Amino acid sequence: MTKEKDIEFTGLSCPLPITEYKNVLLAHGGGGKLTQQMIQKMFLPQFRNELLVPLHDGAVFAVEEARLAFSTDSYVVNPIFFPGGDIGKLAVHGTVNDLAMCGARPLYLSVALIIEEGLPMDDLWRVVLSMQEAAQVAGVEIITGDTKVVDRGKGDKIFVNTSGVGIVGKGIDISPRRARPGDAIILSGSIALHGIAVMSIREGLEFEAGIESDTAPLNGLVEAMLKAGSDIHVLRDPTRGGVASALNEIASSSNVGIVIVDEKIPVTEPVRGACEILGLDPLYVANEGKLIAFVPSSTADEVLRAMRAHPLGAEAVIIGEVVSEHPGTVLMRTRVGGMRVVDMLSGEQLPRIC
Repeated sequence: MTKEKDIEFTGLSCPLPITEYKNVLLAHGGGGKLTQQMIQKMFLPQFRNELLVPLHDGAVFAVEEARLAFSTDSYVVNPIFFPGGDIGKLAVHGTVNDLAMCGARPLYLSVALIIEEGLPMDDLWRVVLSMQEAAQVAGVEIITGDTKVVDRGKGDKIFVNTSGVGIVGKGIDISPRRARPGDAIILSGSIALHGIAVMSIREGLEFEAGIESDTAPLNGLVEAMLKAGSDIHVLRDPTRGGVASALNEIASSSNVGIVIVDEKIPVTEPVRGACEILGLDPLYVANEGKLIAFVPSSTADEVLRAMRAHPLGAEAVIIGEVVSEHPGTVLMRTRVGGMRVVDMLSGEQLPRIC
């Protein structure tokens, strides 16, 4: 893949200023520019420490001889049941995947449930069973938790928080700061399935071909990748904000440029059609069973073969590369041969998608 040279990119920011808000908006939780602004201006200055600053999917730290990864996440998806999954399965998969993106082998989870008064017991039982099944498939155990019930009308059925801990093997150093010029960028499969599956139920839409969430535990896929090439630089599961937001975060953290190729990005025809109907860009739609890997070009083919041998990476493809030009900016080569800036969303495209 050729690098983009002899082109200067200036003023590649959103033309509308990101202003100060007196109240929290849904967009502050969307994984885009407002989320990053809130983190950088409010949370990071107060909680700053060397483990938090990388803003990875989890924190990696040493305890005596062991290197551990720790992560936490909360799930407020609406509706709580959707094609291909539910809030319980999503919560387990999400934290397992965050640990896996640190290169860790997930071991244990905690679960906290905030339940609205009036939730049918059958629905609660369905969520509990789903969580247990998901944990069993992922090879983790739920070892502690908490339950709270709030007044009717003061919640929305059920919210779930999961935290997890895993162990990181020797020699593994995966971080959003480690992307390097020349790295190949690998995407594990078709994008935007989760977001469109949730939106179809929320808006009462029916498509000729059923669209199901891709929610899945990615730790097995990551394990196979690390066996093929342990020097993986970056892993990221593109959840809120989709592939576009994940790539922008990595480009900013590593101070590198990224070039991706439109025709290389796998999008199923049903999802493409649904996005056209809804006016959505698949690059910004949430995924819950896909990952992006930044891998040295020397080992990219080996890692790609390992991914394609795993059920969750059968459609894996190289979608672009890291370049030294235009640091902090993501560009996409379009199908007509032009270049498009792939910026981070400043608003909220799909609220409460996870």
